[in-house]
Amino acid sequence: MSEEEGGGRSVPRSRMARAGQFGRLAGGLAGGMLAEGARRLGQGERPKVRDLLLTPGNLNRVADRLAHLRGAAMKLGQMISLDAGDFLPTELTDILARLRSNAYHMPPPQLQKVLAAEWGADWRRRFGRFQAHPIAAASIGQVHRAETLDGRVLAIKVQYPGVAESIDSDVDNVATLLRVSGLIPAELDLSPLLAEAKAQLARESDYRRESREMHRFGELLAGDPDFVVPALDEEFSTSRVLAMTFLESRPIESLDEAPQERRNQVMERLVGLVLRELFEFGVMQTDPNFANYRIMDDGRLALLDFGAAQPVAGVVQQGYARLLRSALEGDTAAIKQGAVAAGFLGAVAAERHPQALDRMVAIVLAELHRPGAFDFGDRAFLQVLREEGMTIAADKASWHLPPAELLFVQRKISGTALLAARMKAQVDVRVLLRRYLPAEPVGSKW
Repeated sequence: MSEEEGGGRSVPRSRMARAGQFGRLAGGLAGGMLAEGARRLGQGERPKVRDLLLTPGNLNRVADRLAHLRGAAMKLGQMISLDAGDFLPTELTDILARLRSNAYHMPPPQLQKVLAAEWGADWRRRFGRFQAHPIAAASIGQVHRAETLDGRVLAIKVQYPGVAESIDSDVDNVATLLRVSGLIPAELDLSPLLAEAKAQLARESDYRRESREMHRFGELLAGDPDFVVPALDEEFSTSRVLAMTFLESRPIESLDEAPQERRNQVMERLVGLVLRELFEFGVMQTDPNFANYRIMDDGRLALLDFGAAQPVAGVVQQGYARLLRSALEGDTAAIKQGAVAAGFLGAVAAERHPQALDRMVAIVLAELHRPGAFDFGDRAFLQVLREEGMTIAADKASWHLPPAELLFVQRKISGTALLAARMKAQVDVRVLLRRYLPAEPVGSKW
């Protein structure tokens, strides 16, 4: 059986090897464009370059190559997919949706080499059992189940080789790919966001740091009847290997067919947790990948993967508090002012498109203030919002990139909303906002 047939593909380790993968991807895309162009011209069509690029074959090439590379290349795609939710072009959504679940694992020889470097050549003698095939494979590492000689059952997260060293070049290459595709406007300056993405991915690849964040969340949620956080196993943890207690659990997606009441309950807990992270803890796990939430047999929610945990800046807390309080009060003018002050909206857009913004705010307020629970499964209003937003998006003078520190928090909020939509959950958001919004402005004076 080949590596690919077994679901395993060696991770390209050196920068040169990874750059070569992007070069082959570019060549494959060009070849696909030529073939599709010839086909359409033969049918008497005059296709646009964008239509030739975004064919099913080319989309599959992009998704497969990024999944092969893993690391920052794949992680950046996942981040974009959860940041933008329903507001991405359909073609890009198709690519990135695959990256949320597709990852190859390391073949056994490469895994052996990585663990020998971290634990020593005779590392297997330290375990009663080590499951060679991973139980999960993601963008930065893969997870194995193991049992120590004294009976401790552990989840061992092993980082792919070379991903930490290739973060900067991977991010630059993905950004170039998206630019060339025409899916991101050339006029939009992405450099601040790309710089922060590189810094965030570097933090996520530091497993020592992640172990500290996992411990922090364990303390914050100690005694909470709704959540459980794994405990660090220091004996087997290094900067590239993270060992923790194995939590017997099942994917949160297993609740898709659960009774409505149960789905509502789970999402109420998760929405409440986001608000607690934002306003109470002052630190947030900003990666809302669905795989980071699992269901324990006793009904508790297991929280996994704290590599993306980071402090929430006071100015971000203040901005959200102001916006949410204005939304509860139904104050359109205050919402628009708060959106500009927080950085969600550029001042130019607010000045040039006041009517469109008024209509968008009215749509959001109408949904928020409907009687009863908010139905996350009913997303028809998002299409209306998107249509209104296209007026602003068409005006290049109004383009605006929010601060990176704001985008990472919004990434968690957007991803949580996507999970709630998948579950078709109904949650009384107003009750939760009134429960967790601080009575006074957070941090310094607004």
